[in-house]
Amino acid sequence: MTDLGGPGNHRAKGPDEGPEAVAAQIADAVESLAELWSIAAQEASLRLSPHQLRALRTVQAAPGLNLTALADGLDIGLPTASRLCDRLAAAGLLERTPHPDTRRVVQLWLTSHGRRVLCDVAGRRAQALATALAAMEPAERSALSRGLRGFLAARDTVAPGVDGTE
Repeated sequence: MTDLGGPGNHRAKGPDEGPEAVAAQIADAVESLAELWSIAAQEASLRLSPHQLRALRTVQAAPGLNLTALADGLDIGLPTASRLCDRLAAAGLLERTPHPDTRRVVQLWLTSHGRRVLCDVAGRRAQALATALAAMEPAERSALSRGLRGFLAARDTVAPGVDGTE
């Protein structure tokens, strides 16, 4: 097990503890977490694609945003975003309303059903994660928590490019 000791303990204690080795371990963990996330979402009361879930979460985070902002946020084209919203509205998860000041702009809102579905998915994901964490030893959970806090702090201070350079 990697010793995630406190700040300042940056020296690798073995060949499996250098930044590259830990990065590979994290990549494996992220893939496992993504699979756990996906399975939990598929067990929800309404099965939605990851793209549909992202769209709903984006609208949840910015109620009333317009279609162009949604397309930009999801990094998809406007026609694709429009069809996505059509499907979500047909399922009763999303509502489109005209902007009160600009009739050409359509605002997007979650319906109460959409909010319930997102709550269901979030609850299932949290439960799946809690189950996995419960199988860990308390010291491992504590080390993971410290390591994640350290990672987030480091990420906030260093903004590397895609290739790892600054």
